Amino acid sequence: MMDMQDRLEKVRVQIAECEIIRDLATDPRKRELFGRLADHHKVLAGDLEKALQNARCGNGETFADRNTRKPFPRRDGQP
Repeated sequence: MMDMQDRLEKVRVQIAECEIIRDLATDPRKRELFGRLADHHKVLAGDLEKALQNARCGNGETFADRNTRKPFPRRDGQP
């Protein structure tokens, strides 16, 4: 879980860096590009935060909580 926490912190730093570059850019295309990059990183950070919350709560919504020795259930209801 510390790997995910470390990655979340790196993504937050990338958000801040993209926003700084966006604000300092004089070329409108670069401003737009770094604005979109910051928005994309914000989505990634939100997903990581949700995954960390799920892992802390142990609500079974993460793949890591799945018993990987058992196959996925079949769609037709057969064992």
